[in-house]
Amino acid sequence: MQLTQHTDYALRVLIHLGDNTDRRVTISEMSAYFDISRSHLMKVVNHLVREGFVIGTRGKGGGLRLGRDAAAITVGEVVRCMERNLDLVRCFSDPSVCVLASGCKLKLALKNALQAFLASLDAVTLAELLAPARGSSEGLYYAAAS
Repeated sequence: MQLTQHTDYALRVLIHLGDNTDRRVTISEMSAYFDISRSHLMKVVNHLVREGFVIGTRGKGGGLRLGRDAAAITVGEVVRCMERNLDLVRCFSDPSVCVLASGCKLKLALKNALQAFLASLDAVTLAELLAPARGSSEGLYYAAAS
């Protein structure tokens, strides 16, 4: 399974905002930091705002900040929100396309795998992905990815 670029960017935005809770962050700043088109990033941010993950303030001194505490946001929740289609195979949404439908056990195996994947992501909060404070040993995922 491969997550869409939309989801990748959403996770980057949330991590960046979580690492910068002391200030508002602009879309232009993130666009330059991640080398992502501003217009594409706007679509991602608008989706995050609609879903309550991010709060945006317009005008001078405006910018973006997390809409909820980082410990209350799970990666699984973000993935489910951003991915339009989590069907691993076409027959998940249209059983009529499967010529093996009467005896196919693959669909159940794939559904179980998807549930396990999402459960694993549900166990990881945004707070766990953030850069640790200086002198802290926290941030287990951030350190592993560095």
